[in-house]
Amino acid sequence: MTTPDNVHIASPRLIALDIDGTLLHANGHISDVVHEAIDQAQAAGHHLVLATGRGLDGLLSIAERLALINGFAVGANGGLTIRLDPAAPDGYRFANARMFDPATVIHAAVSLVPDVLVGVEELVRGWKVNRNFGPKRLNGEQKQAAMVDLSAGPSCRVALSAPGIQQHLEALRATGVTVTPAGPDWLDVTGPGVSKATTLERLRTKLGVAIEHTVAIGDGPNDIEALTWAGRGVAMGHAAEAVREAADEVTGTIDEDGAATVLTSLVRQRVEGPADQPTERSARQRLDPGRRRLVARRDQASQREIPRSA
Repeated sequence: MTTPDNVHIASPRLIALDIDGTLLHANGHISDVVHEAIDQAQAAGHHLVLATGRGLDGLLSIAERLALINGFAVGANGGLTIRLDPAAPDGYRFANARMFDPATVIHAAVSLVPDVLVGVEELVRGWKVNRNFGPKRLNGEQKQAAMVDLSAGPSCRVALSAPGIQQHLEALRATGVTVTPAGPDWLDVTGPGVSKATTLERLRTKLGVAIEHTVAIGDGPNDIEALTWAGRGVAMGHAAEAVREAADEVTGTIDEDGAATVLTSLVRQRVEGPADQPTERSARQRLDPGRRRLVARRDQASQREIPRSA
């Protein structure tokens, strides 16, 4: 496959990108270097797939900031797949939701930790919770509900939070669901056999990408299966030891724009002299008009963004 302006790739890659800690700093900043690397990788024809533990609200907000308006994205640790579509009323369409009955695992969690915070992610947007989790701990609106209502319907993900709840990891897994730690006080629950990796494998098959042409970049425990699944699994330099050990290689930290280093390595530039080198402008010109407008708006907004050092 060849693209204009002397940027070409032997075959399009499916590149799975974690968000928090990989693209997004803790203070909400996404560096200009990462923005530009994403622009170039998409312009070169790669399939860029955001693959995150975030739900729909948190996923869409980052896709918009990155000016990703086409292709697929995976949320809820594999529980949800959407197709980004600028022609859709809200900019996306549901591609797949891997729902499960949360009643058994919720009952087990409450039995083990009576004061546990329980959040059941709703398919459209937002959460039903037994008590408010507090600001910024869940992406989307929180609506308080009785425990019987939390257990009543299918969900693509359940969040469980309590001091030291990770010690009950195996007991909760014994209920038959997938339980992924996200720190000592937080567990994410998806359906049996559902993870970023299993959902990305389904997507890989749909897109017809060979497994050796898959790449995953991440920094958290919920990325481990994706890193081992990918033909090239890359851990961020600041990731915990278990995450780094699961990967094929380790890139720089988020402060070193490690994700951008990987993305730019996937865009091979044919050198034909200084006049032929791709520029930032030529990379932008390769984008479709809708994405180009989003990139322009994003760049204007970034000029007003809080500096990374803030």
